[in-house]
Amino acid sequence: MFSNYGKLSTEVYQHTKPVGHSIDGDIEYYKERLKGCRGRILEAGAGTGRMLIPLLEEGFLIDGIDYSKDMLDFCRQQCEKRGLNPDLYEGVLQYFSLPSKYDAIILPAGTFGLLEQREEAVSALDCFYEHLNPGGRILIDLFLPCHFKAGTLSTTAFPLPDGDGITLENKSAQLDWLNQYTLSYLKYEKWSAGKLVETELQKFLIRWYGVEEFKLMLEKAGFHSITCSADYTYMEEPARQDQAYTFEAVRRE
Repeated sequence: MFSNYGKLSTEVYQHTKPVGHSIDGDIEYYKERLKGCRGRILEAGAGTGRMLIPLLEEGFLIDGIDYSKDMLDFCRQQCEKRGLNPDLYEGVLQYFSLPSKYDAIILPAGTFGLLEQREEAVSALDCFYEHLNPGGRILIDLFLPCHFKAGTLSTTAFPLPDGDGITLENKSAQLDWLNQYTLSYLKYEKWSAGKLVETELQKFLIRWYGVEEFKLMLEKAGFHSITCSADYTYMEEPARQDQAYTFEAVRRE
């Protein structure tokens, strides 16, 4: 019934967050935190290459994994245009097996919250741990749903360069405080000369975690030296619920 980050979703994502688009300074932050990393890096949830490609152009040796074939196809096309040839894998984050071990694994832009079930999140942390070299680091962005309002409905139109357009209807369906998730339904519709030519319906569930809660999850997975920085300022203590929180942790030697 539902599409997960299909062709239309990919087009809208690239339109609103093109390759190299920094969200509140996240690309600059990750470049700085990864500075000095000479080994391989994995971006889990690489998507269209918004962050992966700038890191490649900066000289980092970085692979990508994502479960959306459409987004990975777009990422490959953008890499080819720039003469880049990263290893890109199609797979789910809660259980994957890659041929390389990594000095760092990154999940920017709240990607970790897209794992719908807590069990999936736990499995993903275990999988990341196993794919890190001893002493390797993980960096994960998380957000709290402070702006989510259940029951709201919005429609946005995105004109495309070829004269076509995509409308996105976003229905905020549920905010579950007890189980810590928000649920929305996204309907993408592509239009050409006033006629509907393609449509996608996406179930969009985001799970969130408290700061101390997530630190405990990282500890249970085996990580140590855990820090949490707010709004892409390293070691800035979180002070408000509307901030971005970046966790950093280290695999044991």
